[in-house]
Amino acid sequence: MSIEDALARARAAELDLVEVAALADPPVCRIMDYGKFRYEEAQRLKESRKKTIQITTKEVKFRPKIGKGDFDTKVRHMLEFLEEGHKVKVSLQFRGREMAHPELGKKVLDEVLEKLGPIAKVDTEARLDGRNMTMVLSPDKKAAANAKRANAKPAAPAATSASSTTSAADNNSKTA
Repeated sequence: MSIEDALARARAAELDLVEVAALADPPVCRIMDYGKFRYEEAQRLKESRKKTIQITTKEVKFRPKIGKGDFDTKVRHMLEFLEEGHKVKVSLQFRGREMAHPELGKKVLDEVLEKLGPIAKVDTEARLDGRNMTMVLSPDKKAAANAKRANAKPAAPAATSASSTTSAADNNSKTA
């Protein structure tokens, strides 16, 4: 078909003549609404970007002489980051004479691992880099799923035992 005929058909249908395969012999063209095609293509790209998950690394800084309340708060934040699927870089900063006792820093990092339990797995072990001791943790999805299932199961029996206690109390009040 000649180009003029194809253009005439496209104009009659109020559509566009789009060259699909320029390298083919003869070149392949298609009659379509090009604006609509571009819009749908953009929507497909946007949808595919939504489905991708971006994993970022969050950093939490500790000190060897950190207080209990501060420690618990930072561990709670780390737990939230891991549940959201982020990696967590745990940094422990030493100052002055604290450098003489890296075992205190190792002890703090071990406590962090103990508190986080099975939810986190260690990507890089604790190591000393100058005045900082760092360790990278990532979420252990299998362990987190198991923990959620374990937390969900005990909740149901507890509710039934509470209702039976209430009914026993109601029975005692009726007899009195």
